[in-house]
Amino acid sequence: MSHLYLIAQIAGRAVAIDSDQVESVVDIGEVTHVPRAAEQVRGLAALRSRVVTVVDTQAALGLAPAGSDARRAVITRVEGHHYALLVDALDDVAPFDLLPIASGVSLDRGWGAAGRGVVERDGEPILAIDLTALIPGHGSHSVN
Repeated sequence: MSHLYLIAQIAGRAVAIDSDQVESVVDIGEVTHVPRAAEQVRGLAALRSRVVTVVDTQAALGLAPAGSDARRAVITRVEGHHYALLVDALDDVAPFDLLPIASGVSLDRGWGAAGRGVVERDGEPILAIDLTALIPGHGSHSVN
């Protein structure tokens, strides 16, 4: 059975995010640095009368941190807290079937911990990721 996924770009790579994990997509304004926060936490930002933790998704994946001009974000809610996960771009929302990652396929860095399967768009596989795995201290696959 098909399920709705948001297709986004992270570090130049297309990813699929289960719509159940997406509260909204936004452009983030000013981000306030938080001393001693985890490396992947860019800081805090005000969003619609609430404060959200801004997560540098690339850093959470073990890649070089995104540039300071990264402003597009997917808002998700985990254990009652809102997080803005930075993405390069947002492409599409469409229904897909989630397929298992083929045996023998090795995902490097944090991609392996965040990957939960693949979807196929126009015959091309796109890694489906679990946003919770990218939030410091959350999820069984946390990559902090």
